[in-house]
Amino acid sequence: MSNRLAVEQSQLGSGVQRLKTRPQFQAALAGGMVSRTPHFALHRLNLPDTTVTASSALADGLVVGSAESLFQPKAVWLGAMVPKRWARRAVTRNAIKRQIYVISAQYEVRMPCAAHVVRLRAGFDRTQFISATSTLLKQAVRLELEQLFERAARPA
Repeated sequence: MSNRLAVEQSQLGSGVQRLKTRPQFQAALAGGMVSRTPHFALHRLNLPDTTVTASSALADGLVVGSAESLFQPKAVWLGAMVPKRWARRAVTRNAIKRQIYVISAQYEVRMPCAAHVVRLRAGFDRTQFISATSTLLKQAVRLELEQLFERAARPA
């Protein structure tokens, strides 16, 4: 195992897989939004049960094999989208992504086996958070992410 992969696994915890490809992100975003805060949205694609037969999956409107091929092994998958539109500086985008992965590791055991994408959907006010990596910005991001995952973890 490469050092980078080992670092990613230690950051994400043992059971969380990281979304890496565009089709994985697109599929997870198509699954629908399950939670949102003023700045973030959490999208989830429930992974199909491998025991579902092809005829029942077609009757339910599922595309057989598409999610199964994208998300192997069946586990908790997580991706982070922090567009340049909402966080202009790379240092800010990277700091927000790190916060997403750290907070998600705390909620790993409460998350279902599904593909999740945390998306930044609005920018943080640059007049209030002057520094790209200020402690105040990190606290605000952490608080919102905890709210986001807490709402998503509640039973429906």
